Amino acid sequence: MAYVITDACISCGACQGTCPCEAISEGDGKFVIDAEKCAECGACAEGCPVEAIKQQ
Repeated sequence: MAYVITDACISCGACQGTCPCEAISEGDGKFVIDAEKCAECGACAEGCPVEAIKQQ
């Protein structure tokens, strides 16, 4: 299952740089993950300083 970024996101962008699939982009008020590009590796969740990324 793909990862999702919750409303706890502080829009710091840390996750975007950790994604090897370039599945993360800046959305409206928070970053978003493109589920079709997500390889479910978890690198983004590990790189999030506020634990705002969860597996769906």
